[in-house]
Amino acid sequence: MPVKLTAPQAASLLSVKGVSLGFAQAHVRKPNRKDVLVITLAENSRVVGVFTKNRFCAAPVLLCKDFLAQQQGIRALLVNTGCANAGTGEDGLKRAQLSCEALAQLLNLQSNQVLPFSTGVILEPLPVDKVIAGLPVAIANLQEDNWLNAAEAIMTTDIVAKGTSRQIELSGKKVTITGISKGSGMIHPNMATMLGYIATDAAVSQAALESIIQYAVNKSFNCITVDGDTSTNDSLILMATNQAANTEITENSADFVLLRDALTEVAIELAQAIVRDGEGATKFMTVTVEGGKSSEECRQIAYAIAHSPLIKTAFFASDPNLGRILAAIGYAGIEDLDVNTLQLYLGDVLVAEKGGRAASYREDQGTAIMKELDILVRVVLNRGDAKVTIWTCDFSYDYVKINADYRS
Repeated sequence: MPVKLTAPQAASLLSVKGVSLGFAQAHVRKPNRKDVLVITLAENSRVVGVFTKNRFCAAPVLLCKDFLAQQQGIRALLVNTGCANAGTGEDGLKRAQLSCEALAQLLNLQSNQVLPFSTGVILEPLPVDKVIAGLPVAIANLQEDNWLNAAEAIMTTDIVAKGTSRQIELSGKKVTITGISKGSGMIHPNMATMLGYIATDAAVSQAALESIIQYAVNKSFNCITVDGDTSTNDSLILMATNQAANTEITENSADFVLLRDALTEVAIELAQAIVRDGEGATKFMTVTVEGGKSSEECRQIAYAIAHSPLIKTAFFASDPNLGRILAAIGYAGIEDLDVNTLQLYLGDVLVAEKGGRAASYREDQGTAIMKELDILVRVVLNRGDAKVTIWTCDFSYDYVKINADYRS
């Protein structure tokens, strides 16, 4: 079960003016499940995106990048689960394009005003006829308050839907932010298999929106890992409908940081929810590396810890086999690291210092902390001011079961 995570209530996911969402059961892979999502946006909305850096990126990712670059005014998003449409070559591009053309025709738009997204099994052709057949139903139930259904419609191996909302005031106007995400396994930057959609009714310039998404993703989705595998389909989309009647936010606006930080809070909550719902996860771990010469070396050490199967299985067993953490720090690749000056903490307990076990550390302290559901691993390098925090989870028996049975 997810680690201290439950699905949001429908009423907690606030409507965003200018955004409507509709879903269908199109039987893309499995019967009787929500697997097609349509999101429509008000005219003059602004849209930006960040995508996987996997060189085998999926056909819909290629089209999304192309359509966003054309700047023709994105008016709709189309998401399907059950098939990733990745590793499908030219045929995959044609099928993704056909789905965009079909939705555009129904909404009286141009096909390059529709962004396509797919998630699911890789190396299989998209059943585009099923996706297209589901579009009329999805359009028929377009509603502003359909966020929970939307969150459910993008799930694959997720156990619970993921979504959150915020409201802030900008230039005397109430502004709403709502986001949903999916992801459970195959999670690792850049980006973490995940999809994320965050919308606000704030009036925001294109340049400011681009700046915000880069800031937010580096504080959130690029700070999570479940298993170290970067998906072919990862996409984060940030939409601003300009319906809140606030003074347009630019990078120089007094309220820019307020909006940026609120959007980043939403992104962090969605990203952490993905880790808490990690496939088979029983523990949620925060790994902080501080006192480094650079953020890069801190991140290098943090991911060495977070990716180690030996460490992740030890956390699952609640076994304070903390020498595994020292080993990961040592092989992280920091050539000039002085292990005699660093300190390792588990929670608030000093575990290691001066190159070995801390004299004050007792095994029962480690055992008690390892039994907790939320655990902090803190490494203090004592060689600079840089600091990085990432979030990960343990490896349980169920991780193997879920991934062994995924295509069946």
